[in-house]
Amino acid sequence: MSDVYDVIVKPIITEDSIKRLQEKKYTFEVARDANKIEISRAVAEIFGVKVKTVRTMNVRGRQKRVGRHVGFRSDWKKAIVTLTADSKGIEFFESLS
Repeated sequence: MSDVYDVIVKPIITEDSIKRLQEKKYTFEVARDANKIEISRAVAEIFGVKVKTVRTMNVRGRQKRVGRHVGFRSDWKKAIVTLTADSKGIEFFESLS
């Protein structure tokens, strides 16, 4: 990928992701073709932190209904980024916990 801002799509704010903040684990929706190295570099460059590990998973789109019409949401990719112990936290998430 050419630009680090194309790798990170948006942060994921759920009850489970908020619980992981104490362990310095942050959850993001990322580009489907991004690999762990690109995700690590993007998070480090955008937020100025040190990344320890990156875990990724492909999430299948759920079936949705509107009246009698049935369709599917898009598939997407999720990344859980763990920071090193000496790294500072990501400010955007710190205001949530």
